[in-house]
Formats: sequence, structure tokens, C-alpha cells
Amino acid sequence: MAVHGNRTGDIAFAIQQYTERQHGYGVVRELVGHGLGRDLHEDPQVPNYGKRGSGAKLKENMVIAIEPMINMGKKEIYNDEDGWTIRTRDGKPAAHYEHTVCIQRGKADILSSFAEIEIAEKANAHLCAEY
Repeated sequence: MAVHGNRTGDIAFAIQQYTERQHGYGVVRELVGHGLGRDLHEDPQVPNYGKRGSGAKLKENMVIAIEPMINMGKKEIYNDEDGWTIRTRDGKPAAHYEHTVCIQRGKADILSSFAEIEIAEKANAHLCAEY
């Protein structure tokens, strides 16, 4: 959905459909992805739930961060007293993942890579299996 001519709501709708409807997870509403440019967090905001056809129009070469927080349980969260740590209200596990994407005509150019992390995870799994 992160292609020229679509809207941020198209991305939001796809995330929500995949996580809530297809898998039964909760999608946090209070946190959003964002544009990237001269500053780390810029417009447009990229929500993780929403309606197709809504929100800012995606333009060629725009760079955005798509970063849903998905909960195994309900969508509700709260901040710890430290003002930074976010926890699920129901205490169930959550995942927060981010990809940096350059909007192109007809395709999403994913700029981020987690290949090194995935290699390390596989190596650790192999080591754990030996014990």
C-alpha cells in the first residue's frame, strides 16, 4: 500500500486488517509511524489503523516510517512512571517493529534491513539447541 498515489489510510487499513481481522491481535492507536526527512519525525503521520482512501496522499520519493505496535491481547496501553516505557493494559506481550520505506510508483522500496539481526537470531537458536 505504500506506493505513489495511495494514502496513509490505505497503509493503516492494511495493517489493521492483517493484525486484527486475520490474526486477532490488538493494534495500538496512540502510536503512529511518520515521515522522515530533515527531521526524524515529520508529517505525515502514518497510523496503524484506519479507513482506506483517508489521510495524506503518498508522493513519489517520500520517505516514511511504518511502525505498528501489535499486542497479543487488547489494544489498550499505558506509560510507565519513567514516561518512556509503554506496556499493555492487559499485561499480554506486544511487538513494535519499524520499516523505513521510500514511496515509488508501483512499488514500496523498503530501505531498512534486519538481515544481521535475523542471522544472529538463527545463530543463537542453533547454539541454544546444542544445550
